[in-house]
Amino acid sequence: MYTDPIADYLTRIRNGISAKKKVVSIPSSKVKIGITKVLMEMGYISNYKVVEDDKQNILKVALKYDYISKQSAITKIQRYSSPGLRQYRKVTDIPRVRNGLGIAVLTTSKGIMTGKKAQSLNVGGEVLCIVY
Repeated sequence: MYTDPIADYLTRIRNGISAKKKVVSIPSSKVKIGITKVLMEMGYISNYKVVEDDKQNILKVALKYDYISKQSAITKIQRYSSPGLRQYRKVTDIPRVRNGLGIAVLTTSKGIMTGKKAQSLNVGGEVLCIVY
């Protein structure tokens, strides 16, 4: 059993990228599906699918690579907030990742979204991870 499922999710994606996998299988949850939707909307992954299972559903994430250089669309994916130290940010304090080239994924009262979308909706929240 792992204590931080979101960190496990990010590590599985990171390991899949380093092993040049096309699809990564991850145990599913609502938060993980929300983060995956944000990554797909922003173009960091190509597709995802939730496969029904007897115990816990499985989230299959199709990673995105450049065909010419064979590099992943995700250069770095890192946990920002942790269970031991939650990072809650106001609308004015949402981190800017790589001077606007990356994204910060937040969980807010209006759902899981990027930092830019949270600023446009004028809501703050917990910064889950940063991606570039």
